[in-house]
Amino acid sequence: MSAKKLPTRKPAPRTTTETTAAETQSAPVESLKDDIRKHMFAFLGKDITRAGIHDYYKALAYTVRERMAEHWIQTQRSYYDDSSKRVYYLSLEFLVGRSLKNNVICLGLEDEVRKALSELGQDYEEISEVEWDAGLGNGGLGRLASCYLDSMATLKIPAYGYGIRYEFGIFHQNIQDGGQVERPDNWLRFGNPWEYDRAGYLYPIQFGGDVRAYTDDHGRQRFIWEGGEKVMAMAYDMMVPGYQNGNVINMRLWSAKSSRDFDLEFFNSGAYLKAIEDKAKSENISKVLYPQDSFVEGQELRLKQQYFFVAATIQDIVRRHLKHHQGFDELPDLVAVQLNDTHPAIAIPELMRVLVDEHLIPWDKAWEICVGTFAYTNHTVMPEALEHWPVDLLARILPRHMQIIFEINRRFLDSVRNRYPGDNDRLARLSLIDEDYGKRVRMANLAVLGSHSVNGVSALHTEILKNSTFRDFAELYPERFNNKTNGITPRRWLRQCNPDLTGLIADAIGPGFITDLSRLSGLKKFAGNAEFRTRWGQVKHHNKQRLSEYVLHKVDIKLDPDSLFDVQVKRIHEYKRQLLNVLHVVSLYDALRTGRPVVDLVPRTVIFGGKAAPGYRMAKLIIRLIHAVSEAVDREPRCRDALTVAFIPNYCVSNAEKIIPGAELSEQLSLAGTEASGTGNMKFALNGALTIGTLDGANVEIRERVGAENFFLFGLTTTEVNELRARGYNPWERYQHDDGLHRVLDLIASGHFSPLQPDLFRPIIDSLLRDGDRWMVLADYRAYVDTQREVAKLYRSPDLWLEKSILNTAAMGYFSSDRAVAEYARDIWGVPI
Repeated sequence: MSAKKLPTRKPAPRTTTETTAAETQSAPVESLKDDIRKHMFAFLGKDITRAGIHDYYKALAYTVRERMAEHWIQTQRSYYDDSSKRVYYLSLEFLVGRSLKNNVICLGLEDEVRKALSELGQDYEEISEVEWDAGLGNGGLGRLASCYLDSMATLKIPAYGYGIRYEFGIFHQNIQDGGQVERPDNWLRFGNPWEYDRAGYLYPIQFGGDVRAYTDDHGRQRFIWEGGEKVMAMAYDMMVPGYQNGNVINMRLWSAKSSRDFDLEFFNSGAYLKAIEDKAKSENISKVLYPQDSFVEGQELRLKQQYFFVAATIQDIVRRHLKHHQGFDELPDLVAVQLNDTHPAIAIPELMRVLVDEHLIPWDKAWEICVGTFAYTNHTVMPEALEHWPVDLLARILPRHMQIIFEINRRFLDSVRNRYPGDNDRLARLSLIDEDYGKRVRMANLAVLGSHSVNGVSALHTEILKNSTFRDFAELYPERFNNKTNGITPRRWLRQCNPDLTGLIADAIGPGFITDLSRLSGLKKFAGNAEFRTRWGQVKHHNKQRLSEYVLHKVDIKLDPDSLFDVQVKRIHEYKRQLLNVLHVVSLYDALRTGRPVVDLVPRTVIFGGKAAPGYRMAKLIIRLIHAVSEAVDREPRCRDALTVAFIPNYCVSNAEKIIPGAELSEQLSLAGTEASGTGNMKFALNGALTIGTLDGANVEIRERVGAENFFLFGLTTTEVNELRARGYNPWERYQHDDGLHRVLDLIASGHFSPLQPDLFRPIIDSLLRDGDRWMVLADYRAYVDTQREVAKLYRSPDLWLEKSILNTAAMGYFSSDRAVAEYARDIWGVPI
């Protein structure tokens, strides 16, 4: 859609602290080469003349890690010298992705590394592709956590990330016969050169057993948790560098080790095989990210994972605190613990147990300390996603914690009765124990009650929390609720993944936007500049060519870089409504194959990507449908040069970095009121894609910032969704009164896309027509299709499209993770920046 002349690739901008003189570059280049050789020999035991690309990757990684370690030690010393308040960010997920390029950029060594490798006969880009993604997260939650650590390091906040070192991360997705097949993601197969194992930080974690109550010599009731099994938590540290500021923080991940490793008598007793079995069972805790929890064993393992990393983290926090402070009265002034979603909520009763049982702090004082220390970020409004643990399971695995939760609940409900006498319905809603459908612990209620701050992650999401999800709590504690709209790091999601665009922007407004994204507003005055628009279009076209080469290599589908690149990549879930996108594609396909006219038709490439949970049958069936439609489009001669559909398998951070810069239309289709925020929407808009989306999550704020005229809005609002449900939504009416929708659904139901299995996609049709269309796909279908025509019409005016693309990027300064983290620091953690 723009001039096809490729831009000259420029090195990304340097900050003013970097030197650019060639004579001063030679010293670091020689030093890098010497260290690569040294690590090749000393760490890998390799002759460099016989080394392969994997050897060079590891040697380079150790070389970069060594330089980060120097900064990390200096950073840690400064925390102790300044008696800084520490921030501990607890997250069950960290979707790190690849580390090499990010770390090299943050150290300001990109040019030197390229030159050093070139002089050693190696290509930096090829070496960087060798690295395996650290997929320690499922999607947006884990990627947000990694963005926030990046910002904490860049803002020099004394912070630590804590999570689990899963041996197998989010599964590797293969596609066979159009369907998803899961393969283990053995990201540690070749080792992880970025981590340090810390065998000296080894903590026992207890499960099961019994609680013995007694009265001590001072007349105090005491509780001892005894028996059961013990697993050891061993620390592994990965460093997180700030952007060219000499500051490096720490992400500490826990790995489960059997306590039997340290019990020689057990082996000497002759029970060797039993020891091996117990060791393997113990170490399962950190084996895999998110085991299936649809059966009892899976639920038990998931609960153990959550407590395992929380208990180890609390021990580590207490150890560090007591090194320089006596007692816990000042803990909330010295420590801030942020719970990233509900998964770490068991930390609240765990800290209570440590304070009350181990340090003999009176209950009321211990509770005051807990509430002052913890803060909770909620990431969902979906009731089924708010964790509930069966009381009998929690009591069996964590008997003392169940007692503590009961006591917290008893005291809390007594206070509610005093405030709202006779309001039993309110008591039932606020209780930490759900008495319906079997007794279950409401972990989200526990997180709200035990935290001094509760935040949502978009303005709309926070209002839903206050007015619906946690309405009763918001009435009790209105001062606790606040909004912190999510953000993304511009270092990875612009500077690293889109160097050409970064260079173009830096030429126009200078490089300061990399650490102050609000400076992007300076681009607005260039949107009307024809020469700048041409260069912007050239960069986008180049990125589309790179993406086309990647797709051809991955799935053997040839894309036309001159077509509209229409992209929806994210976790496959019904509420994210990939199905709405597919129905539109089918409508275009059907019109083309039957020769019906299509208004404002433009050549369009529709790109999908995303993983479905292994046990989520409907999501996996949607993947099958996408592939079946893609194959039908490919077979149809009349679709040639007009429509292409591609599904990129194994969506992850590293291929997102390739996809997002080449996207022109960003599909953000979740039903209004279902997505807490989303961050993919921010990444696409930052890289110049226009958004077609609903008023859901952060879409609302993106539209406000970029301007309604630069955003393709469709669909029901949250209020309209609720009103339609209250009146009684009937999807059959939409089907019967919309001829286009009728044709699309009938075509799928007829077996057209699955002739060998005519009923293959019948469950999808049934979910839409017979089972009530929970996510209101049909209710929004016509508005979506009409808005896609507006997209096509605008795309036929390249200059106007490019102007709006520039204005989207220019308005994205607010959505930096630096802004979000600064707000957490100011409003919640109480730490200076």
